[in-house]
Parts: sequence; structure tokens; C-alpha cells
Amino acid sequence: MELIWILVILVGLVLAWLILTYNGLITSRNRVDEAWSDIEVQLKRRYDLIPNIVNTVKGYASHEDSVFTKVTQARTAAMGATSMKEHAQAENMLSETLKSLFAVSEAYPQLRASDNFLQLQHELTDTEDKIMASRRFYNANTRDFNTKLQVFPTNLIAGTFGFTKREFFDAPDVALETPQVSF
Repeated sequence: MELIWILVILVGLVLAWLILTYNGLITSRNRVDEAWSDIEVQLKRRYDLIPNIVNTVKGYASHEDSVFTKVTQARTAAMGATSMKEHAQAENMLSETLKSLFAVSEAYPQLRASDNFLQLQHELTDTEDKIMASRRFYNANTRDFNTKLQVFPTNLIAGTFGFTKREFFDAPDVALETPQVSF
């Protein structure tokens, strides 16, 4: 009889551990999904700001059509990205084209003095900061989730229930470049 109780307790402990481990994996996966959702919200805000900026610059520099076309194409590519790698590449390309758009604006003092342009530029900078913070939050949650998937004995349960590793959202190449400052 004592052996039966020991087996029941042992089976109960194993079941409790399985349930807690599974629920922990679900919680971590949901945190990663939530963090990705935060990035998407900020990217959408960025995508919504870009046409306003382009239209504002067009009002002052209408002959810069190639820049406007490149920005629009980069925005469309970024909005259509499906994988994490595509998102990173598209965001890199969009950042580069936005740099060229702001470089064009430097040649137009009236544009730089425009309250509308300055406000849009400020909103875009704020959005870029929020994207960076959201990316860090996502990558931290992804790191924690991937670690859970790899450590023993949680990896046994993760593999059994089909949990898969998530990709990090790497910083665009332009974010890794050292800014050049000249006086």
C-alpha cells in the first residue's frame, strides 16, 4: 500500500511538472507574440507617417521624383515583408531611402523651417525610438523563449508539443554603422 502511495505521489509530481513546464512555454511564446505585435504597431505608425513626409517634401522639391519613388517602393516592400529576415532587410532599405529623403530636405531652407515638416520629422524620430525599444523587448523575450526550448529537461516537452525556435529581429545594417560627424 505504501508503494502505491509513493507511485501516486511520484506520478502527481511528474504531471504537475509537465503542466507547469508546458504552461511556462505557452506564456513565453505569448510574450514573444505580444512583443512582435508591439513592433508591428510602431512599424505601421512609421509607414503611415512616410506618405505625409514625402508629400511635404514634394511641395518644396517637386523635381526629386526618383527619391520619392524609392521611398514609396521601400515602404511598400517593408509593408509586404512576411519573414523576420525580410522585415529586417526591408526596414534597412527603408531607413536608407529615408536618409536620402532627409538629405534632399537639407537643400531647401524653407522646408527645414516648415512647422509641418519639423513636426513630422519629430514624430518619425519618436517612432524610430519606439521601434528600437520594441525590438529590444522582442529580442529579450525571444532569447528567453529560445533558451527555454534548449535547456534540459524543458527541451523534451518543447519538442514533444512542437514548440519551435523564434528568430531575432536584427538591427538594420544602418543602425550598426558608426555615424560620421564633421564640423
